[in-house]
Amino acid sequence: MSGNSHTDPTQEAQHAPSANGTGPTAPGAGEPAPAERPVADDVVSEAAGNAEVERLKADLEASRRRVDELARAYQAVNKDKEEFKQRLTRERERMMDVERGNVAVSLLEAIDELDRALSMSAQDTSPLAQGVRLIRESLLAKAQGMGIERLQVVGQGFDPNVAEASDMEITTVPEDDQKVVAEIRAGYRLKDRVIRPARVKVAKYVAPATA
Repeated sequence: MSGNSHTDPTQEAQHAPSANGTGPTAPGAGEPAPAERPVADDVVSEAAGNAEVERLKADLEASRRRVDELARAYQAVNKDKEEFKQRLTRERERMMDVERGNVAVSLLEAIDELDRALSMSAQDTSPLAQGVRLIRESLLAKAQGMGIERLQVVGQGFDPNVAEASDMEITTVPEDDQKVVAEIRAGYRLKDRVIRPARVKVAKYVAPATA
């Protein structure tokens, strides 16, 4: 036999049937198939993820509400602070007005004394009388500079809030009843507060006697 008919033992071994008669083994034929992930695990994971998202949303909403509450509380504190400052400012201004009013009353009493002195010497043109008039005008100008105003009550209806009735005058004119006919002592106000009421004479209507 020639050398061309010689068979390679290795090739024979590859093509020979296996001992159990199943034939040659294909490459990778003995490896196990990869295990498939159960569907239930995916459902559980998705449900857990949704629950976590909902929890985070709830936490975020709670945080927003808390921030809103703190913001409102901060605004309320600022509002209370501003209102307190305004009340303090108003109270300070009121106390200053009271003190100015007290000083003004003393000043007005001095003006009253000068007025009485001048009324007894109305026709006096001496340098002394002229000096008293200048002092009186200077004090009155200072009072006006403080914001003090004289009350105008003569010819007006009697108002107990701004005047005191110290005398009465009988009138037969019905329209003049309870009107101020004379001012005995001037009254003054500081801003909207009467610091000294006027002292006045008030008319009282009395029907004339009939025969």
